[in-house]
Amino acid sequence: MPSIKIKNISKSYVSSDGEDVLALKNIDLEIRDGEFVCIVGPSGCGKSTLLEIVAGLQKQTAGEVLLDDVPVNGTSRDIGVVFQDAALFPWRTVKKNILFGMETAGISRKEQEEKLEKYLQLMNLKGFENKYPAQLSGGMRQRAGIARTLIMEPKVTLMDEPFSAVDHLTRCTLQEELIRLRQQEKKTVLFVTHDINEAVYLADRVILLSARPSVVQEEYVIDAPFPRSRSDDYLVQLVARIVADISRGAEKTSEVEYMI
Repeated sequence: MPSIKIKNISKSYVSSDGEDVLALKNIDLEIRDGEFVCIVGPSGCGKSTLLEIVAGLQKQTAGEVLLDDVPVNGTSRDIGVVFQDAALFPWRTVKKNILFGMETAGISRKEQEEKLEKYLQLMNLKGFENKYPAQLSGGMRQRAGIARTLIMEPKVTLMDEPFSAVDHLTRCTLQEELIRLRQQEKKTVLFVTHDINEAVYLADRVILLSARPSVVQEEYVIDAPFPRSRSDDYLVQLVARIVADISRGAEKTSEVEYMI
């Protein structure tokens, strides 16, 4: 059974100019248990909007999202979200930030400590648990933000450009950490990124959304085992193919707008 079913999702809204905007149109997608799926597409196509609908943070105009065949209505502990900014509380230590969700949920202190130890180790944060966010690098803060989400052990983890605010070398390191974590924990992940190289390097499948109104333009299955090499010819050629498909989609959109 798929962990997540996105069925005929559409999203429209009224712009600040009073115009009706159709952002997403009839999006159909399934993410299977233990699968890592990346969503890519041109800027402004609605990738983050779709993720927020799956998370229950936005309401779709039409269609439904199902988690293990149960409709998603609002936020859920079964769906964890990692945003671009780790958004740690500056007055709380790494340990206290990671445990925030568990404290709020009323989980016992014993279970909190057991899980904390596990995720400090998984995210390479051991020894930093008593530091404050201002004392950490951007990469370490993002690790703490990811740990805060994963410690709740959601069925599905949604990630919205989680590495976009860090430098290239840190981003590569965090990608490796995510691959290692995914292999150990068998997490189900839906990951939004603008970086096509990142998507191809991380994912089992890549979903390309078109320019607005966004539809699923293409789907790519990444037939390459882990560990992967960033310079692998197959991955390099796939990146080039996706970039070309994005360009073709943009040209078609421009032609349609011009004709209208």
